Formats: sequence, C-alpha cells, structure tokens
Amino acid sequence: MSKIGSLKITIEFVFFMFIIQFSGYSLETCCKLCILYFLMQILIGRYQGKVLLMYDEIRLIILSHIGFFIGSFLVFPISTWTIKKFFGFILLTCVLFVFAGCNSRYSHKIFRKWFKHNTLIVGVGHTAEKLGMVCFGNGYSLLDVIGFVNCNNSTKVKYIQQEQVVDENKTFDLDSICSVIKEKDIDTVLIAIPEMDSEDLNAVFEVFKNKVDVIKYLPQVNGLVTFDTNVEDFDGILMISNSRGLEHFLSYALKRIMDICAGLCGLLLLIPLTIFVFIKNRKEGDKGPIFFTQNRIGKNGKEFKMFKYRTMVIGADKILEELMEKDPAIREEYTKNKKLVNDPRITSAGKFLREKSLDEFPQFINVLLGQMSLIGPRPYLPREKEDMGDYYYDVIACKPGITGMWQSHGRSDVDFEHRLVLDEYYYRNWSFWLDVTLLFKTIKQVLYGRGAV
Repeated sequence: MSKIGSLKITIEFVFFMFIIQFSGYSLETCCKLCILYFLMQILIGRYQGKVLLMYDEIRLIILSHIGFFIGSFLVFPISTWTIKKFFGFILLTCVLFVFAGCNSRYSHKIFRKWFKHNTLIVGVGHTAEKLGMVCFGNGYSLLDVIGFVNCNNSTKVKYIQQEQVVDENKTFDLDSICSVIKEKDIDTVLIAIPEMDSEDLNAVFEVFKNKVDVIKYLPQVNGLVTFDTNVEDFDGILMISNSRGLEHFLSYALKRIMDICAGLCGLLLLIPLTIFVFIKNRKEGDKGPIFFTQNRIGKNGKEFKMFKYRTMVIGADKILEELMEKDPAIREEYTKNKKLVNDPRITSAGKFLREKSLDEFPQFINVLLGQMSLIGPRPYLPREKEDMGDYYYDVIACKPGITGMWQSHGRSDVDFEHRLVLDEYYYRNWSFWLDVTLLFKTIKQVLYGRGAV
C-alpha cells in the first residue's frame, strides 16, 4: 500500500463509519459491510499507488463498488431483502462511490505537497519534452518533474546525441547527477530516450540503481500503435502482443444502456437549450430554422440523417464555395482539415454552441434511434469517403459517436488525417472502460474549452 493509499483508506474508513450509523443496520451487519467494502477496495488495487491517471482510478472505483453491491447479497440473506432495503442499499453504494471519487481526486490535490514524487526525466529531446508536459498536466500521478537529464557527451554512455528542446535552466548533466539526486530528494526517474540502445540503457540504469525508488523507461514505438496491446514477459524477452479478444455481449449491452440513459438526459437538457438558441437567434434577426439535418456515414456504411443545431448562416455551402474561389489559402485549409478555424459563416449563437460543443446536443435524438452512440468515431460526411482511404473500413465497423477519441484528444486542433488515426485506434482498442475514459475526458475538455472552434 502506498503512502497516499494509506491516507485515502483512512479517510474513507472514517466516512464509512460515519455514514453507516444512519443505515439502521445492527452492529454485526455494519462490521460485515465494513470488511466487505474495504476488502473489495484492496482486492481491486485502489490503494497501491500504481494508477497514474484519474480515469483509471474511476474504473477501479466503479469495479470495487459493483463488487461491494453484489457481495452484499452474501451479507444479507435473500429472504430478508425488501424493495425499501434494496433501494436503500443502492443509495448507500452511490454515496460511497461519490465520496471515493472525490477523495481520490482531492486527496491527490490537497496533500500533493506531502506525497508528490520528485522526478527526473532522462532526455532533453521531443519525447522528454512531451512526457514533461503530460506530468505537468496530470496532477493525479503526483509526478513532480524537477528537471531533465542531459546524456549528450556523457562519459557513461556512448551513442546518445539529442537536440535539446527542453529548458536549459532545468537540465542536469548525467555525469554529475548523483549530487542532484541527494540535493533534490529524487525518488523517481523516467527514461525518455526511446532510440537508446540496450548497452546505453543498462548504463543509465546503473547510474540510478539503488539511488532512487522507481525507474521507468519509454520503449521505442514508431508512431501511434493502433491495435490493442498487452506487454508480456516471454522468458526474459519483452513482447508486445495484440490483446484484443472476442467481443463480449455484456460490454455491448452496457454501452447501449449508457447510450439510452445519456439520450434521455440529453433530451431533457435539449429543451432549455433550444429555447435559448431560439431567443438568441431572433434577437439577432436570424429567423431561419434552429435545427438542420445532414447525411452522415453510419455503421456498415449506411447513411443516416444527423441532427444538429444550425450554427451557420443560411446558404453556408454556397458562401464556402465563393470563399474558396476567391482565396486559395481558404481552399487549401478546408481541403486539408475539412473545416475553417476562423469561419465567417458562423453565427453569434453558433460560436457559443461550438465553443462548448453544445451544437452536438440534438444528436442525442440519433443516439436514442440507435443510429449513433454516445462514444464512437467521428460521423463523417459522404463526400469525405474517398479522403478516408483504408481507414474507412475501420471507421464504419462501429456506430459514430457524439464524442470520441479525436474530440477528447485535441478536438479542432487535430487535422483530418490524425482524426482518422485516432478513430482507427478507437475501433481496434474499444472496450466499455475506454468509453468511460473518453466520456470523462470530453467533459473536462468542454468545461475548459480547449481545442474548440
């Protein structure tokens, strides 16, 4: 159990003992439920400190609380269950679930000063820079990057020569790193030089061995791996295999249940949002329709009419043709990305809807109709089929989604080609838990507005 794990289990134990007092259960039953609850949390691995992303922690919280709820049938004989007792226990489980999520989120934030890991990143190139940005933006991991280690011209390694792109003021030489480890109280080292050969990798390991608690390294992978992977130890040989198994009925059933629930909630929110758009448009003298439909490519290549809020002026397609005829730069931008960053056709209400991704809300109608899913590949236009190339067959293998990989990994910052790569990744790596992760990432993107157009 990690140090932060000990803190979390203590906080949750105090809360559990407080909340269970209002349940009306006997002392014996309360003790059994307490043992069951924390046994599930420990077995799932919530307190080990190995999870580096909040999204993965949410997955563990969901699994542990489902296990707690199912395990309760061992505590209470089936003959003693009543409707009131059943829904009361659901409420108890939900309260514990919400508190566990808040505890995981805010304990890492509030107590970061005492539980953070002082970290060095070995490398000064683009990979090291990107890894540093991920650590900086991901407070949940508790990895506090103190600086970067420059291996260029080091006497301990032979073949490393990297272009330095990281801040020189935060760079330390490999040959003098021992003093830095003691001075900065370093306990974690991340080796971010994928091109390093085995001889140099072993030499770097020797430098940090027995001086820090944790050493991790990034293996060399050219480009984005678009198949589901699983790392295996094949008798001392590191092997990365395709771990995508058979499609399970339960996962698809859970996905459809999530779609229906999201669709119903989306329709409820659609009512006040539509009233807002109507009033906003009328104030600006726009008396055109609020909604519009557009043919999109669905599962197995079958076209369907997708609902959206109208965010552009009437006759937007004709205006686009005129703009592309007059300005070659606009034609090149639209041909490459299938959209314009500063699109003059967008209305005032449409700009707000796009910034918050609210223009997609009418698609909940398509979700309820089974034409789309909450999470999935981008719903592409029929005219984009030719540009999709071989990616087309992977994209149409699943229902398009309101949100998905490209929306939660940059949204409009991602060009057309990269969107296709991300959508292919989604198809080849799909699981119900990936959907849950992308849903939380999308909510975060919408709240902060990053990458929206």
